Amino acid sequence: MFAVSTYCLHREPLGTALEKLASISGSVEVMDDGLHYIDTPEILLSYSFSYSIHAPSRGVNIASLLEPIRKASVQVTDECFAIAAEVNAPVIVHPGYFTWVEEREMAERQMLKSIAELCSLADDRGVRLTIENMGNWDYFFLRRPDELPLIDGAGFTLDIGHAHLNGCLPEFLIHPFDHIHVHDNDGTTDSHGAVGIGTISFPPVMAAIIRERVTPVIEVETLEGVMESVRALGL
Repeated sequence: MFAVSTYCLHREPLGTALEKLASISGSVEVMDDGLHYIDTPEILLSYSFSYSIHAPSRGVNIASLLEPIRKASVQVTDECFAIAAEVNAPVIVHPGYFTWVEEREMAERQMLKSIAELCSLADDRGVRLTIENMGNWDYFFLRRPDELPLIDGAGFTLDIGHAHLNGCLPEFLIHPFDHIHVHDNDGTTDSHGAVGIGTISFPPVMAAIIRERVTPVIEVETLEGVMESVRALGL
């Protein structure tokens, strides 16, 4: 069993994307951003998919030192929780970032405050919250396994492409995870390529997926890449 992220069709309206994915998988992760931003569960309820939702990430920062922006980021994410509760979907959240290296400690405190608030809000709505590791962007949190204690209380989404960019995928794979994003790259660019075009070794990834009993979410750039990945992984 596998799921497909709507990321592969993010240049098309969400309804079109869901229609195209209906013949490929019964499980979909909605990238709640851009053309796929959702402010009502109506379109999701019109299909019989099993869902997960990637909360808005491009315009929010749960680690912002600007308190109105941090609070608004939590509010936007809670609005995503409300929709997720209607379709029984777990929600994936980015950990936020700091603008200047000198502000890291202060931003970390802001992130921890946001995570505590989000865990409480998710619990109130009966939604499973997981937080995703980030790629090789200097100012993001949760790039390496030694930062996992920062998200204590929330679940963990392992993005194998991001971990590979930071040269620590094997170290991440030994840790438990609740959700996983699968895509490939050459170790230098977050290309979200089809499985097999990059330099990730997938047998250890598949072994960890089996160990953790999670459904792999194919999160690649194109629909063709989704199908290539499914074939390469034997799903």
